[in-house]
Amino acid sequence: MLHALADIASHRTRTVLGLTGLLFILAVGAGAPVAGLLDTGGNPFTDPDSETEQVRERLEAAAGEQAGVGLVALVDTATDIERPASRERVDAVATALADDPAVARVVTGGPAQTSRDGKSAYVAAIFRDVDDTEIDEAVERLEAEFEDQPEVKLGGGALAGPAVGEQVGEDIGRAEGLAFPIIFLLSFIFFRGFVAALLPLFVGVLTIFGTFLVLRVVNEALPLSIFALNLVIALGLGLAIDYSLFIVSRYREEIARSGAGPEALQRTLATAGRTVLFSTLTVAAALAALLVFPQQFLYSMGLGGMVVALIAAMVSLVALPALLALLGTRVNSLAPKRLRGASERVARGESAGGWYRLSRAVMRRPALIATLTAAVLLLLGSQFLRIDFTGFSAENLPESSEPRQVDDALDERFPANPTSSLIVAAGAGEGEQEDVAAFAGEIQDLPGVAAVEQPRYEGADTWRIDVVSAGDPLDDQSQELVEAIRSLQSPLDPGVTGDTADFVDQQSSLGSRLPFGLAILCITTVVLLFLLTGSLILPLKALVMNALTLSAAFGLLVLIFQDGRLEGLLAYQSEGALEATQPVLLFALVFGLSTDYAVFLLSRIKEARDSGLDDTEAVARGLERTGRIVTAAAALFCVAIGAFATSEIIFIKELGVGTALAVIIDATLIRALLVPSLMALLGRSNWWAPAPLRRLHRRVGLTESPQD
Repeated sequence: MLHALADIASHRTRTVLGLTGLLFILAVGAGAPVAGLLDTGGNPFTDPDSETEQVRERLEAAAGEQAGVGLVALVDTATDIERPASRERVDAVATALADDPAVARVVTGGPAQTSRDGKSAYVAAIFRDVDDTEIDEAVERLEAEFEDQPEVKLGGGALAGPAVGEQVGEDIGRAEGLAFPIIFLLSFIFFRGFVAALLPLFVGVLTIFGTFLVLRVVNEALPLSIFALNLVIALGLGLAIDYSLFIVSRYREEIARSGAGPEALQRTLATAGRTVLFSTLTVAAALAALLVFPQQFLYSMGLGGMVVALIAAMVSLVALPALLALLGTRVNSLAPKRLRGASERVARGESAGGWYRLSRAVMRRPALIATLTAAVLLLLGSQFLRIDFTGFSAENLPESSEPRQVDDALDERFPANPTSSLIVAAGAGEGEQEDVAAFAGEIQDLPGVAAVEQPRYEGADTWRIDVVSAGDPLDDQSQELVEAIRSLQSPLDPGVTGDTADFVDQQSSLGSRLPFGLAILCITTVVLLFLLTGSLILPLKALVMNALTLSAAFGLLVLIFQDGRLEGLLAYQSEGALEATQPVLLFALVFGLSTDYAVFLLSRIKEARDSGLDDTEAVARGLERTGRIVTAAAALFCVAIGAFATSEIIFIKELGVGTALAVIIDATLIRALLVPSLMALLGRSNWWAPAPLRRLHRRVGLTESPQD
């Protein structure tokens, strides 16, 4: 296949580039609007099959209205809220909310709806059981209604979703504006040539818009979360950088060795192209592990990541070779002579570079280096053992966001936040009020209960009981209360929903599916690396090193975000915990990227070994040939993904910082120290595989060789 692609790129150059241009125009026209089409409503972290969702649907079907408070209007007055003028103002707000056709009812005037200082009140609106589109339209109407009334602020879940969507758009624009110039500058420093420095951006832009087009098509059948765009842009740029660096660097080696022409492109795709293909499969397979999770946030990230990896490979293996064929030696245009000299030294196989000397030094004391490196990684990883988790809420929005301001005010200034109560559904007829009241009394007697509202009949033999926890919505006390209510024995078939119950079910869902995700990650990594190397030991070592990278990155995330270190530098406010899905997402993403860098290095080591070099020299030569490229790719990838550290949404910031840290750890401690030291310790045993597997590899394995 790669031979055919090289032939097409060499002999149908203008046709390939012309078709690429047409597809790019189509992708921009049809794919660019995707941000406005992806889902911003609901809670993308919820398991749709959880008890929380089933109880919520049960209540909504019975009452014809949504189970929870959808919108909260916070009314601030300069005087006592009980004064006639202030009360009239609150009543006017309540009337405006109640008059909207999407609102089923409003709740106002209760003692808990007045702030402790007596100068504010809130009105809670419950929407009818309508779809997200109608609710979004209602929110737009109500925002317009109160736009010129600064004393009224709107919050609640119905506003948090659109606010997140708007914030994602702002974050993407900021990240792109920051990342693209820096990526070009670093590419120029690496390639020391203007033309070559543009190629990673060429691949990146094509990859991102191509992925947008595919996601728009997929979204018609399977609604995807708006958060997928963050990963698509960051990973699209990152993989485009990795792949273009590897292919362009190899092509420059080949033209320095034997001149430009079809043969140089053939050798480039037979070696670097095959490595890119393996890398794509490892990244896509790792992100496929996210598809086993039912949360929209995770499967959207997984699907978006798989698509962007495949598109990046297509662009790198089809469009980029055609462009290289067109450029020929002009790929080095505007490059100083010293660059050409360096390329010629690499092509002649000289091995006096810094990475060669470093690997030789490491392999002289492999046991000491391996022990010290592993100890540092484990020390960092030990911090992960004390991780705490939190869920998605308005607190994830920036403090300047109105829904966040309303949520903070409800938590700080009022007896209870109406958006965070527990809701219990009980099955009983309208005339069985005494049985329901008795059950409500049992709930009242449970530890951790602050209040139990009067049971309300919703219809269809369903009663609703609102319970206020004495703790914060997502703390241990509230979670234990959910479990305690669920454990009550009652003929009323009770069920619990609400934010706390949703968080409890989310953690249970993640935990139950995590083993399947891990199995996919481990099996695909072992299989793909075995096909590349023919060894059973190298894939198993890769699993161990990936685990060390992940543990260290997770530990640093705990130190930074859970403990609140670097709040000033990174411009965030610690929640004292990490968002619960981040370890799962980071595990898949970082696992794929770490294996990606392993493929780059191992392919060169195997190529050197297959050429007749001994194991030690092959490792040193492989690290010399890939060290500078992997370091450059890691630096550029950190810019691409790290740009999202500027996000105003804290868990996107966690994703950007966590991935960047993992890439830095992998490209330095792992590739520079742990890989060569372990290769030296194991020697020829690195390449061991049982006889049946060796025979299997001879039949189906793929080798990295310029002669293929």
